[in-house]
Amino acid sequence: MDRFSILLTLPVGAVATGAFTILAFNLGFYAWPAVIGAAVLGFGLSWPLAYVISRRVKRQDPNWDETRVERTGTVPNPAAREV
Repeated sequence: MDRFSILLTLPVGAVATGAFTILAFNLGFYAWPAVIGAAVLGFGLSWPLAYVISRRVKRQDPNWDETRVERTGTVPNPAAREV
């Protein structure tokens, strides 16, 4: 369970939706379907992008050590430390 990516989902979704909307406007699409399509695309990619960002932040952190986490069972303990 990657709780950091869950926290990042909302801001990443807002930024991605805004970026896709600005891209659609710059390409000359000013109709509602373009705005709705950008919103759907931003919503659909919000969690995968947040997960990628979370992994990258943790990889670049010199104090992060994922080997400290114990791997037991298929469902992680919610009270356990971050994966």
